[in-house]
Amino acid sequence: MADTGPIVSLDALAAQVPDGALLAVPPDYSGVAMAATRALIRRGVKRLHIVAVPTSGLQAELLIGAGCVETIEAAAVTLGEAGPAPRFSAAVKSGAVRIRDATCPAIHAAFQAAEKGVPFMPLRGIIGTDILRHRTDWRTIQNPLAEGDDPIVLLPAIQPDIALFHVPLADREGNVWIGRRRELVTMAHAAKRSLVTAETIQDQNLLEDERLAAGVIPALYVSAVAEAERGAWPIGLEGRYEPDTAHIADYVRTARSEDGFRAYLAEHVLAGRRAA
Repeated sequence: MADTGPIVSLDALAAQVPDGALLAVPPDYSGVAMAATRALIRRGVKRLHIVAVPTSGLQAELLIGAGCVETIEAAAVTLGEAGPAPRFSAAVKSGAVRIRDATCPAIHAAFQAAEKGVPFMPLRGIIGTDILRHRTDWRTIQNPLAEGDDPIVLLPAIQPDIALFHVPLADREGNVWIGRRRELVTMAHAAKRSLVTAETIQDQNLLEDERLAAGVIPALYVSAVAEAERGAWPIGLEGRYEPDTAHIADYVRTARSEDGFRAYLAEHVLAGRRAA
């Protein structure tokens, strides 16, 4: 594929994620760019600071296991019904990655601050929790508009270098259709750049279709798009395909050991194997 305009090849898209980038990724139910993740691992990206919005699963697990991640900020990293993420768990125990604990509302609020161009966002629901002891960058102050005692937490805005996600449909202008996944809008608005993979790229401008326009992130917020059929596999994509639960369960069994994980990488990632 020629890398012209906003439409690029998958490898060219992955090349736009520099080492050390602050990378925002969505939860498993919201369009995970797994084909791009495998391309990043093949490329050998290093020292990523991943922010999950607000959780991650196999995407963060593979990047951590492959040695691509220095820091991860998330409310959780889990493989759901398949169980704990084995290489993430091993990295936590060994100290191989830095963990920044967060909560779902806190991450969303910090992204909303960046989206609005303000330096922080107030949040009340985490007052009294242990997490405040570990997040010295979160500040508890007195509400300046209250007459009495009224503590509130200020969360610094999170502006990622890159938001990376997968969508069902894009057009050649760089507009991408996300349907009802509004958290992807917040990610794209907050990030300096958005890199997107799409199941299909069509010729017709998505914003000209009255049925689709309300679910479109305009090309203004999208730096590059790569076509990747079944690009979320083995995670599912709402309305297109279900998660490959057998594959994920087999991964968990295999990746319990470092040798098993390396064998998985060799077969399913480094060899450039496509989704079944």
